[in-house]
Amino acid sequence: MAKEVRRIGVLTGGGDCPGLNAVIRGVTKPAQDYGMSVLGIMDGFEGLVEGRAKELNDEDVSGILSRGGTILGSSNKGDPFHWPVKKDGKIIIENRVQNVVKNYEAWELDALIAIGGDGTMHISQELGAEGLNVIGVPKTIDNDLSATDQTFGHDSAVFVVSEALDRLHTTASSHHRVIVVEVMGRYAGWIALHGGIAGGADIILIPEFPYSWDKVYEQIHKRELMGKKFSLVCVAEGAKAIGEKMVLKENDIKRTDPKRLGGVGEVVACNIEENTGKETRVTVLGHLQRGGSPTPYDRILSTKYGAYSIELASKHKFGRMAALKGSEIKHVSIAEAIANLKLVQEDTQTVSVAKSVGISFGI
Repeated sequence: MAKEVRRIGVLTGGGDCPGLNAVIRGVTKPAQDYGMSVLGIMDGFEGLVEGRAKELNDEDVSGILSRGGTILGSSNKGDPFHWPVKKDGKIIIENRVQNVVKNYEAWELDALIAIGGDGTMHISQELGAEGLNVIGVPKTIDNDLSATDQTFGHDSAVFVVSEALDRLHTTASSHHRVIVVEVMGRYAGWIALHGGIAGGADIILIPEFPYSWDKVYEQIHKRELMGKKFSLVCVAEGAKAIGEKMVLKENDIKRTDPKRLGGVGEVVACNIEENTGKETRVTVLGHLQRGGSPTPYDRILSTKYGAYSIELASKHKFGRMAALKGSEIKHVSIAEAIANLKLVQEDTQTVSVAKSVGISFGI
């Protein structure tokens, strides 16, 4: 007979986003009904490697539903299988998984709930192979996990983008300018696509569709001929022109994925100004998309994910990830969750609708 689950660890890995605290609350509150105690692990997998954690109870999670960020702290540089250490003035990469196993056992954990995106789920899969009982909760503003209809945090990021475009619309119109808005998303264009449609962008550039510079200029000229003397361009950080590479801010070997994207907005703006003669400005939203309170949708989704993960733990459904399927939370294997990135397809209805209302993708 399987050992009864009595003690749960929970951590938030990767980049922060609205809704993390709502999940922590969704985990902690129902746990007592199952006779479980909850240990909050600090700063993602860093705390799991370094042995930093604190007990969580009702009082700790009271009032955090609407709070942005995470009360546990997070990190996207804490991969125990890719642990950076400075020796002799150089950064070397070590495997610290034995520290993880040691702390897991010392804390007498029966299961670990890992809240995070693609990177966190890859680590969770590897920890499962080391004998840890792991349950995943899908978090990423990028919405790029294919096994779930939506990750929490995405709706809140899209809200920020759409509100920014609303505000920039008036200043672009007043000064007859082109304004380029650079948004996050890494290798997926969901934030730019959904935020761009919601905010009335005229051009949306995403990683999945390498764009033609001439098509971008053509859209701006077309609007000029129609008497529209301004344009809004929403560009995802991973977007690139045909035959060109993604624009990188830096390569950081301390991260599992060393590519740090950023700067494409400036490239797009410079090319537009030089080739159309239109005065052009750039706004980089950056971490604004990660901060602040979650939208009502994300609060509900996060709470569902948290409570469901405790239910999975009680049923010994390890190696699984909570996933939104339609309007209900189900579970899928973590292996399935990380098999493929969910990328924007050209034949999706959302893209077709965007084209039908006159939005150009530069293709």
